[in-house]
Amino acid sequence: MKSDYVGKIREKVGHMAMLNPVVTLIIYKEGKILLQKREDNGKWAIHGGGIEPGETYIEALLREIKEELNIIPIKPVLMGIYSGKKLFNIYPSKDEVYVLNHVFLCEEYEGNISFNDGEVKELKWFDLKNLPEDLFEINKPIIYDIEKFITSNKKVIVD
Repeated sequence: MKSDYVGKIREKVGHMAMLNPVVTLIIYKEGKILLQKREDNGKWAIHGGGIEPGETYIEALLREIKEELNIIPIKPVLMGIYSGKKLFNIYPSKDEVYVLNHVFLCEEYEGNISFNDGEVKELKWFDLKNLPEDLFEINKPIIYDIEKFITSNKKVIVD
């Protein structure tokens, strides 16, 4: 969901490229990850969203995951930080962004997963070895690093 803060900036700069700090969460269980089909572009993606002014990464992560999935992640760990040209995106609204993504991973959560925020069309568990073809392009580098992180437990920093 686009914040009022971002909306006010967009009123001034239009669709021009902006830096967009975000947090995302990989929900991982037994070799599978939970992905969402996005309402805006119909692609399979990981969960998360923008960091609001004054929020910490964890505050933003907990807020976004509660909004999107109605759950609370238990002990999310930092998987990596992703930025650069591979994370450039033009949204269906024509807004251009360079995403600065702080990616967390958790294996446990509190609550029952549900969605009704208007951003998620569908949820589905995917085996890491059998991912859908229509992945959200800016999530691909992250999703392809999950197995490496799980086996090595080393943070990934991509620029």
